[in-house]
Amino acid sequence: MGHEDEALRRIRENPFYVLGLRPTASRMEVEREGQKLLGMLELQLASAALYTTPVGPGERTADKVRRAMAELRDPEKRLGYELWARLAPATSGATGAAGGEMPADAEEEELLAMAAEVARAEAREDPRAPFAEALEVFGWAPRGSRR
Repeated sequence: MGHEDEALRRIRENPFYVLGLRPTASRMEVEREGQKLLGMLELQLASAALYTTPVGPGERTADKVRRAMAELRDPEKRLGYELWARLAPATSGATGAAGGEMPADAEEEELLAMAAEVARAEAREDPRAPFAEALEVFGWAPRGSRR
């Protein structure tokens, strides 16, 4: 699988899109929406079977909903998904900065550029973050000894 395919998959399977929520949703909203979707899927309602993403529709299953809820319960994982969910889900027509229709090629190119930017940021992230200064703060390492 190429980098472009992986980036598109990460966007399409983002828990926020699976649940139909924005990254600003509270934990309670995540749980409530997840339970509602599970109930709708159990009743086999067509309106719950698909969800929108910036890269096209995705198929929603009960397993995907449960996984999405579990992933968003972990604060560190949630932060990563919030970065990937910055794009609004696609509507009937994507609009560009000028408010006009954005060609599909330009939209996909923009999505891939954003996905590459996030991937680069993840690659250079300090593995000790966000607790890189913890040793100093608690007096377990001399001040300024961090790498």
